[in-house]
Amino acid sequence: MKQLLYVFCVLFSCHFYAQQRVSYLKIQGNKRLKTSFVESISTIKMGGVLDSLQIEEDMVRLKRLPSVSHAYFQVVFSENNKYEVVYNIEENYTLIPSLNVFTTNQDEFAYRVGLYEFNAFGRNISLGGFYQKDNYNSYALNFRAPYLFSNTFGLAINLQNLTTLEPVFFDNTSSNYKYNNRSFEVLGLCEINFHNKIELGLNYFIEDYAYQFGATNPNVPQALNVKKWLLKGIYEYNNLDYFYQYVSGFKSQFNFQYVTSTSDNLPDFFIGWNDFLLFKRVGERGNWANRIRLGLSSNNETPFAPFSVDNNLNVRGVGNTIDRGTGVLVLNTEYRHTFFEKDWFVLQGNAFIDAGTWRNPGGNFNDLSASENIKIYPGIGLRFMHKKIYNAILRIDYGYGVSDNAMQGLVFGIGQYF
Repeated sequence: MKQLLYVFCVLFSCHFYAQQRVSYLKIQGNKRLKTSFVESISTIKMGGVLDSLQIEEDMVRLKRLPSVSHAYFQVVFSENNKYEVVYNIEENYTLIPSLNVFTTNQDEFAYRVGLYEFNAFGRNISLGGFYQKDNYNSYALNFRAPYLFSNTFGLAINLQNLTTLEPVFFDNTSSNYKYNNRSFEVLGLCEINFHNKIELGLNYFIEDYAYQFGATNPNVPQALNVKKWLLKGIYEYNNLDYFYQYVSGFKSQFNFQYVTSTSDNLPDFFIGWNDFLLFKRVGERGNWANRIRLGLSSNNETPFAPFSVDNNLNVRGVGNTIDRGTGVLVLNTEYRHTFFEKDWFVLQGNAFIDAGTWRNPGGNFNDLSASENIKIYPGIGLRFMHKKIYNAILRIDYGYGVSDNAMQGLVFGIGQYF
């Protein structure tokens, strides 16, 4: 009898709550972000069932958009067991210049400047490009529309002409090549559900290597011009939540690429890596941030290995592409603390440790524990933030190496390092 009564109560409760309906969904506070766009990506619909979990998911989804600095909701009883749901949106300014500057104690200097609109047409479409000076001139143009076709399907197109002076390592020595990569990429974007996304696409590119100076070897060509196709797949699990400059939660992103080549000097290969990111709030003003990168590629014994040790990618202060490998293990951990916050301005400091190790081309996994391959760089930095402009974070970090043959240097940039 008690069991029957329990089942009846459960069924009655489900029926009662199922009758709670949304009479009206109101979007307010948005100026440039289209109301129709917010309605299209929201799981709560006018006339649908009132579900607090869906509302919370909508809040997190909105706060992940570049155009939204913060979002919150209200639920107001109207009549006949119906409720009005109000989504309040605080917008970001989304036409953003970008800047990255990196130097080392070897007097290297490079920079990248760009301009991006992250809310084109009020529909969360990113448009923009950059110019880079790293010994040579480079540029790129980017288009990304995650919800172009529906609330789950989108498209990304990237055009790039990148030229750098790249070190090539062989026979315990190195030489320097002028490297040029011209590429055109198309990606299909799919949001499977609230936590999971995938990207699939093709990239056609031409790589050109021209010897400049340094050591030579008859087995290492001094000029290469190779046409390639790249098949790319990205899977992302995202459970991050944002509160202005603070982040909490976990995110994992797996990136896999298969590259075909028309040259025996640059054979076909695969490359895959996974970034694991963990963020935790510490008190009212602290944020502990962590990134672990695990990566492997085909273990070809080539001086043109795909993973690089670089200031702007993985280890702050180490220098601009100082080594290459076919496997990588990198840990970045930092504590971020808000020293000052008033209205739109935030001053944040951080203390970090960047550590990484690489597998030599053609080597084995023992290379990962070899002292000459391990780079450890503690450091400190500052962040100057604007809370109402998307990614408006001026980043200055100084890394000081404590491992073998270490360097030190400043790394400037826009946005958090990870």
